[in-house]
Amino acid sequence: MSSAPESVSWLAPEWPAPQGVRAAFTLRSGGVSRAPFDTLNVGVHVGDEAEAVRENRRRVRAALALPEEPEWVEQVHGTDVRDPDADEAGAAGPADAIIARRRGRVAVVQVADCLPVLFAALEGGTVACAHAGWRGLAAGVLEATVHRLGVAPAALLAWLGPAIGREHFEVGAEVRAAFVRTHAADAAAFTANTRGRFQCDLLALARARLARLGVTRVYGGSWCTYADRSRFFSYRRDGQCGRMAALIWRE
Repeated sequence: MSSAPESVSWLAPEWPAPQGVRAAFTLRSGGVSRAPFDTLNVGVHVGDEAEAVRENRRRVRAALALPEEPEWVEQVHGTDVRDPDADEAGAAGPADAIIARRRGRVAVVQVADCLPVLFAALEGGTVACAHAGWRGLAAGVLEATVHRLGVAPAALLAWLGPAIGREHFEVGAEVRAAFVRTHAADAAAFTANTRGRFQCDLLALARARLARLGVTRVYGGSWCTYADRSRFFSYRRDGQCGRMAALIWRE
């Protein structure tokens, strides 16, 4: 874990990223938001005061020495991929993955239990991040991101950030069915519980999808947002809460 003036703290991914590629995952401390968004909430859509969110985002940019303002976008648990350096001028709207090809452009997704996945091309020219909750995973957000990157899967690195763990992620049979109907092997990521429902391993589902794509250099995935109240926001645990940011850019 790293820290900086203004008490903003973040996780620095441990992965063999190419030279010039930087990434971070913000924690919940070091901001100005009041409960239940205390304190470093970066989400404008959760009911927090707009001025507090602006200050929190300013602190994140200063602490991480970001080259420019991140590409904040609305996320809708879908599969749309924003590629600002390739899309037609004026392209906008919600997206659940962001690609950054130009140096200095900062791609970001916001999470509070959903899985953030960062991507970097081994040659260092392109990076991306994806917002992968169960709906996005089942719909194919990782596949859409890798396809849009235009980099051979074997030449990609992926980092899995903090997300809700299997022990705390209870889902219904319809969630299991959304995965198993297309990939029977995904049944291994669901464990039946005593309430007639299932404990879902979101990280295992993501790893399986990356493996099927041919992305074999996968790192991270060792944190549970629900279990660590002091560092992470968790929507499943708290209901109304803040959002954390997973960011990646090229210097």
